[in-house]
Amino acid sequence: VIEALKAAAWHENVGLSISWINAETATEDDFKSVDALLVPGGFGHRGVDGKIRAARFALDNNVPYLGICLGLQVAVIAAARKAGIKDATSSEFEAAGTNVVYIMNDQLGKESTGGTLRLGDYPAVLVPDSKIAETYGASDVIERHRHRYEVNQKFTRDINKGGLEIVGTSPDGSLVEFIEAPQNNYFVATQAHPEFKSRPNRPHPLFVGLVSQAVID
Repeated sequence: VIEALKAAAWHENVGLSISWINAETATEDDFKSVDALLVPGGFGHRGVDGKIRAARFALDNNVPYLGICLGLQVAVIAAARKAGIKDATSSEFEAAGTNVVYIMNDQLGKESTGGTLRLGDYPAVLVPDSKIAETYGASDVIERHRHRYEVNQKFTRDINKGGLEIVGTSPDGSLVEFIEAPQNNYFVATQAHPEFKSRPNRPHPLFVGLVSQAVID
């Protein structure tokens, strides 16, 4: 992720300063101190409340945001809570609560088994004219994945009410691949790991979009 940010900064011909925010102790002042927020992938409940607050802060204050894997999931949780589902969470973090993010059916019982995540390249279909499609310059993309949990589309209406839209899915529509906040300048997230496809001479468009918007803002 760091190298992908560097490549995007080189592409935009700007300097890059990374501020690490401790998600376990993060405050609003931490979020206010940076030009953009990126929540990367991860597993487990440690620091997740801080990550949800980071997504909510970016959503409410039009701060450029890029969510990667878990970064998409905490954004969806933040939107659901904003919409009124106060106990919105993921089944990865809590057994109780409203699981707007849940484990995929074919992953049940495999949580402790190595090499069983949804791994590798998968295609996604993007909503035309969405910010994601504009950023990619394409309506069909392929990205690498590494996850067990997915957005529960039963809560799509609540997610929309909280300010986010689903703008990319698997070709059959069953899995959420991309979300964005249409009212924000740049609030995007993906269930994939776009950092895996970034190269020094070919930065990934989602990182370029984040860096360029951070400079503008």
